[in-house]
Amino acid sequence: MASVLLVEDEASLRDLVAEALSHFGHQATIAENGVVALQRLEDTAFDVLISDITMPEGVSGLDLAEHVLSRYPLSKVILVSGHARDQLPPLPDNVIFLPKPYRMHQLLELLPTP
Repeated sequence: MASVLLVEDEASLRDLVAEALSHFGHQATIAENGVVALQRLEDTAFDVLISDITMPEGVSGLDLAEHVLSRYPLSKVILVSGHARDQLPPLPDNVIFLPKPYRMHQLLELLPTP
């Protein structure tokens, strides 16, 4: 089982993905934006960060990726976006990009097997 921090500002998608992650044996912790995610990361290391790139409140998925990779270098980082890859700024090394909309099996294939 992987411990996953799921950061998604769209509530219905966040709830759906969190439920699916739990159903498939992962422990999902949710955050509705990057500010809340940074709070969750203060005292907890997660195996995987899954984050939307563009979010409100001034902390993007790119900011979170850089924070996680510098503080928890063994964590896997998956960034998702509805924008085409070539419309986004450069991603940090060791980050996996998953375009929206994605199918749940595409996300699950990127996670450690429980």
